[in-house]
Amino acid sequence: MTRINAPDLAFWLFLIAVGAFSYWLASDLAVGSTTHMGPGYVPRGLAIIIMLFGAVMSVRALFAGGAPFPTVVIRPLIFVGASVAIFALLLPIAGLALTSVAVVLCAGAASHDVKFRENILLALGLSAFAVALFILALGLPLSIWPPR
Repeated sequence: MTRINAPDLAFWLFLIAVGAFSYWLASDLAVGSTTHMGPGYVPRGLAIIIMLFGAVMSVRALFAGGAPFPTVVIRPLIFVGASVAIFALLLPIAGLALTSVAVVLCAGAASHDVKFRENILLALGLSAFAVALFILALGLPLSIWPPR
């Protein structure tokens, strides 16, 4: 008898739950028809596709063979989560250039394999790219440096 692949099954059941929640959120929106789509047409359609995909794959996980749950490494979760918080908190007060550097340095600290010197170079390069793309090319109303 084959064992259940518990990690895969848990993920696919989670995906079904996300699809059901999305469908519920879109339930107040009018669907319309294929020729006159309403605002709920695409969200409901995607929610149904996600639920069907989750259902098919969870049946597959029932017969895929046993696999243990992987161990959770907490360091990347903390540093990547902190980098998102740093971006949200620093952008209005520090500007895009300094915020980008801080975010890349924080996210780079999530791994022991990242060398500090390489991380600094990457942070400076990505910061310059972010300024060039979002402020110069796209014209978003963001400050490059901290406001005076």
